[in-house]
Amino acid sequence: MKLTKEQQALWDGAKGDCMAKIVKTLVLYGDCFGADEMVPVTGTQGHLVTSFGISTMKPVYDLITDLLNAGVLSSQPFSVDPRPLDPHVPAGFLQSIFFRIMYSKQAQYEAHLNKLGLINTDAFTCACYLDEVGNKPEKGDILSWAESSAVVYANSVLGARCNRNSAIIELFGSIAGFVPSFGLLTDEGRKATWIIDVATAEKPEAQILGSAIGLKVVEGIPYIKNLDKWLDRELTNTTLNYLKDMGAATAADGAVGLYHVENLTPEAKSEGERLIAGNAQEYRIDDAELSRVRENYPVIWKNPDAKPKLCFVGCPHLSYTQLIEWTDKLSESLTRHNRRTLNVPTVFTTAPPVLEKFRTTPAYRYLTTVGVVVSGICPLMYMNNPLCGKQPIMTNSNKLRTYSSARYYTDDEILALISKNKVPSSKDGGET
Repeated sequence: MKLTKEQQALWDGAKGDCMAKIVKTLVLYGDCFGADEMVPVTGTQGHLVTSFGISTMKPVYDLITDLLNAGVLSSQPFSVDPRPLDPHVPAGFLQSIFFRIMYSKQAQYEAHLNKLGLINTDAFTCACYLDEVGNKPEKGDILSWAESSAVVYANSVLGARCNRNSAIIELFGSIAGFVPSFGLLTDEGRKATWIIDVATAEKPEAQILGSAIGLKVVEGIPYIKNLDKWLDRELTNTTLNYLKDMGAATAADGAVGLYHVENLTPEAKSEGERLIAGNAQEYRIDDAELSRVRENYPVIWKNPDAKPKLCFVGCPHLSYTQLIEWTDKLSESLTRHNRRTLNVPTVFTTAPPVLEKFRTTPAYRYLTTVGVVVSGICPLMYMNNPLCGKQPIMTNSNKLRTYSSARYYTDDEILALISKNKVPSSKDGGET
């Protein structure tokens, strides 16, 4: 690893032992992936993945305490993934007690994050790039982020550059102000290793398409052809929402950190097929392939035909336009089925600043009357315990399905299930 004079000084302890350990950790991290130099972090804000004050993370708390005691703060303000708890989200008595025990360090942890460099007390979201949140990097910015869905969006849709870092490594990069140069930070590392031919007869479901791509390419980089014909030719809100959800599924069902969409995403528009590596593999996705992928999702509810006890919509967090669209569709569906309230308790999740904006709208007031809870919670953290794991919970998120016992349904299926008296069976999605 070739270090600059300034970086070598940090290694040698010019700013104390704590900073020296951070630099040495980053160097070892880079060595693992063949990096020969550090590059400056040029994004103005970082993003951390550890948002949850779970009692078993004692080493993390000790480490952050050491950072604070040494006066080693982040060189850039940062956002962090969503909070795990919200008292407004439905939970049974035992669950509520369990949550208080499980996340007993939440208040203390958040206080430390604020001292370390958190943007503000509401900077808790997996979709930090949303306009209302404001952590939106520019094309070409070098980032030190974690959170798979945020990293793949920043790389793909915004054209920034960030590796799929782990928790704490991303914090160290934000503190030091530089990261090892390898992988998705390099031109060569951003070339497509797969050509994806979208050959569907209609617009593919974003979540299922992303899932199919992730399962096939794993950590590869897909160049997606013929998808742009189903989307707006520019990055409108509708297209951004589609790419957000598709990308999250590629990152969860695989390990995709970057994708290119022909004629649409920044590098695909400027570089075209020059982005495709010479030995790229090919994968054709038609309607039959999407059906095959969907039908192979496991249903791990104890009773596959149980009525859902809870529904989560929004993982990653919903954008403002998605909240409005969901409200309109839900209103139409309830009216059509002659219902005034939902059939299944439902939670729409979004970033706190988006929720603050949305609260002023008639749409928000309508959702409260029909029983929807709009929350800044992380659904995954809510379900990450044995009590929730046994419950029949459904979602429109392939990320949540992949990381929990939640069962996936498309948006249209979710609407039908929560707005009319219909109990799903194993035939409503996935195999038992």
